[in-house]
Amino acid sequence: MSEDRERNRLSGRLSRAARVGVNMGAAAATFGAQRLVGGSDADKTIAMALRQALGKTRGPLMKVAQILATIPDFLPPEYAEELAALQSNAPAMGWPFVKRRMRAELGPEWESRFAKFEREAAHAASLGQVHRATLHDGRLVACKLQYPDMASAVESDVAQLKSLLSLFRTFEKSLDPSEAVEEVTDRLREELDYMRERQHMRLYGDLLGSQPDIACPQPIDELSTGRLLTMTWLDGAPLLTFKQALQEERDRIATLLFKAWWVPMMATGVIHGDPHLGNYSLTPGANRLNLLDFGCVRIFPPRFVAGVVQLYLSLERNDFDGTMAAYEIWGFKGLTRKLAEVLNLWARFIYAPLLDNRVRTVADGIAPGDYGRKEAFEVRNLLKEHGPVTIPREFVFMDRAAIGLGAAYLHLGAKLNFYELFQNSIAGFDEAALGIRQDQALQRVGLR
Repeated sequence: MSEDRERNRLSGRLSRAARVGVNMGAAAATFGAQRLVGGSDADKTIAMALRQALGKTRGPLMKVAQILATIPDFLPPEYAEELAALQSNAPAMGWPFVKRRMRAELGPEWESRFAKFEREAAHAASLGQVHRATLHDGRLVACKLQYPDMASAVESDVAQLKSLLSLFRTFEKSLDPSEAVEEVTDRLREELDYMRERQHMRLYGDLLGSQPDIACPQPIDELSTGRLLTMTWLDGAPLLTFKQALQEERDRIATLLFKAWWVPMMATGVIHGDPHLGNYSLTPGANRLNLLDFGCVRIFPPRFVAGVVQLYLSLERNDFDGTMAAYEIWGFKGLTRKLAEVLNLWARFIYAPLLDNRVRTVADGIAPGDYGRKEAFEVRNLLKEHGPVTIPREFVFMDRAAIGLGAAYLHLGAKLNFYELFQNSIAGFDEAALGIRQDQALQRVGLR
């Protein structure tokens, strides 16, 4: 077998560390200086320096920062606001890279495998870019090409992020992010595995196969490898182009988003962990929702899903002991009643529209980018008094998906009876039955 030149290598990690170390070192120096000087604007100055450093590094480190910024209770508001401003639409790499990647994955005659292959990328992000192509049988496909040496870059960038967070932790002790960072790192490693993403794609196609108004692309196995993913092309318009559509149409889109996110979760414990709006498109008239990216998919233990349902029912009944039990199921350790009361503030915010049996928006008068910020700030202040608390791994992408869904609803100005939608999704919930369905679904696509 030929050597895999893009595996996670020490030389690759050192090379990447050298390239980004100067930028991150400058951010760390700013952190130390501002903490010594103090002042009301110290956090804002540090956050700006961190954003500028991350914006220059591109690649995995920027993507991790973007993920952390979408978890409102993870970072102080100054940091979350700055990191949320990082742009994910990195410039695409040119044709020389495309030729090298395609030749490495499909061989020197790769172009003959396609009737047409567009040189300009249709989309570019932190870890790779997508090209549109046509097969000899006329099918349009999307070819997702991974950037070079991403495995080494992920390990190097995460190591630098951990160092920076450990410095941050010396001053900010209300939250312990160690488990959360490990969770994000594991999902990022999975996102580099395009063979696994093919399985995720098949899984969602299976789980949503009975939903004619939700579509998933189909992978083309003979034109896919660990770093090249070829799938059928789904035509559609970006979700945000429907912001001015009729209320009925926007409400329909919101219902489709709910089904795409929560039906798989309550049926088999699987959730799409990346709420980026660019991962979705819609056909004219919002007749069909297209799911476009399956790199970040979280498969939860059935017990965790049972905790999600238990927390909801306990909040509905004002059962405080039930909420504490749900947090323990989720993995929160060493909980006191005071800490549980603080967590309940966040839980009641997240579950609020699901507990209110009427047609409403997710949050009246709140901008999408501000969704959850005020509540997270209040929770953090209380945790400084009663904490610290370690964020369990499984909580990270559950929280992120909930906030992402809420922000999408606010972008659309959607008005729904969220109570009815959620009640229908948990009707007849049974943890053991979910475990059986999950096992069967994962076996069908080769993920078990």
